[in-house]
Amino acid sequence: MHSSHLLLEEPIRMASILEPSKASFFPALAKIVGTLGPRSRSVEVISDCLKAGMSVARFDFSWGDAEYHKDTLENLKIAIKSTKKLCAVMLDTVGPELQVANKSEKAITLKGDEKVTLTPDQGQEASSEVLPINFTGLSKAVKKGDTIFMGQYLFTGSETTSVWLEVDEVQGDDVVCVIKNSATLSGSLFTLHASQIRIDLPTLSDNDKQVISSWGVQNKIDFLSLSYTRHAEDVREARNYLSKLGDLSQTQIFAKIENVEGLTHFDEILQEADGIILSRGNLGIDLPPEKVFLFQKSAVYKCNMAGKPAVVTRVVDSMTDNLRPTRAEATDVANAVLDGCDAILLGAETLRGLYPVETISTVGKICAEAEKVFNQDQYFKRTVKYVGEPMTHLESIASSAVRAALKVKASVIICFTSSGRAARLIAKYRPTMPVLSVVIPRLKTNQLKWSFSGAFEARQSLLVRGLFPLLADPRHPAESTSATNESVLKVALDHGKASGVIKSHDRVVVCQKVGDASVVKIIELED
Repeated sequence: MHSSHLLLEEPIRMASILEPSKASFFPALAKIVGTLGPRSRSVEVISDCLKAGMSVARFDFSWGDAEYHKDTLENLKIAIKSTKKLCAVMLDTVGPELQVANKSEKAITLKGDEKVTLTPDQGQEASSEVLPINFTGLSKAVKKGDTIFMGQYLFTGSETTSVWLEVDEVQGDDVVCVIKNSATLSGSLFTLHASQIRIDLPTLSDNDKQVISSWGVQNKIDFLSLSYTRHAEDVREARNYLSKLGDLSQTQIFAKIENVEGLTHFDEILQEADGIILSRGNLGIDLPPEKVFLFQKSAVYKCNMAGKPAVVTRVVDSMTDNLRPTRAEATDVANAVLDGCDAILLGAETLRGLYPVETISTVGKICAEAEKVFNQDQYFKRTVKYVGEPMTHLESIASSAVRAALKVKASVIICFTSSGRAARLIAKYRPTMPVLSVVIPRLKTNQLKWSFSGAFEARQSLLVRGLFPLLADPRHPAESTSATNESVLKVALDHGKASGVIKSHDRVVVCQKVGDASVVKIIELED
């Protein structure tokens, strides 16, 4: 069997598929982002999520206030200490998201072929006849025949909790719509998406800025998920804003591509952003269904070649209410990994789903299985060809470290880094073994106090496929003047042994700086 994406040994024994997978300290090389909320905010559940494989906790500010999320984050910190599992924090902005506020929280039943009015008058009570929205310009943006989707979690075509509306007429500021499918909307907040229509609202709203400057600064967020990124300028404006907020100048910005406008400007956005989130919920509405896969594969490929993390969303929606994913969902997760994505982002599945821990565990297992048949050799050659010659010094070292590790069948690659850049470049070439990114802290000062860098860099590795960070003792220098930096290396090797990824007689590839030179060396462990 020959496939460009799969690496399967001939002859293929179908019975071998049923053999149980070996337990591993690192369940998968791909990372899992979990959205914390009502079903996943206790210390106990967060601890179980971390053990199951969650490496980034997402805080979605489209619902819940800062105090609510602060309490959740405090529980996360306790869980990190008790489990000794590192976890990064992602703040997800609201952006120009259209919302319907259902203050009474009573279920609203909408019947097919009847009409409902969307009004900017938020003083009105939400009902089956009138729905108040948070945007005054909708009547100017839409025309007869346009489609609008609305629900607690956006329309997929199979659920009865979301509704498809068609604009019938505009009456002043109000928009009268025909209901295309019967649905019951429940909860206090419904998301509204106008398909392929530009919404004239800022990408980073005043409310987003207030949250970032207070909650974000207090908690030194590692990632900012910039919702509804439409232009490269959106990323530049967000970065400029973060640069004025002290420590947040180090926060990485992940552009969330949610509509056709963002897709059209994808290349420029990718240049400016630190990573990309493919928001398939909204984008799946803007794009024809038959085009969704093509966007995913093209976008992930571009991210891979740029060496920037690609995060895929909306993979196991059914696990919000069920213990097992559908067959299509399980295959979808595996295909995302085979496409080259760095991480899977879980939204409603962990936020309000009944099985947050089981969902993370299941997704991790599927990722691990897909990684076993990922055609690394083809990927490596394609990436080297794309980079071209002459390579930069660092790119050459990174690709050489991966090639050496594959040739000697190393169990792990250990990379010493201060900024995290060298480790990310190694991960770009998708080695089949884990990369222990040993972050050496640097002493810095603002002329008022001393502080160490390194914590941000370590946590930001947690969204890169294959990278597993370890913060080194700051007493060890970032660069060694001797041939080896034995003390730091010993700590890294001991960590690998304790994790079970390094055993006696294993070979390990080490990438480090010695003086002004970068060195790749192979060591073989004794008993």
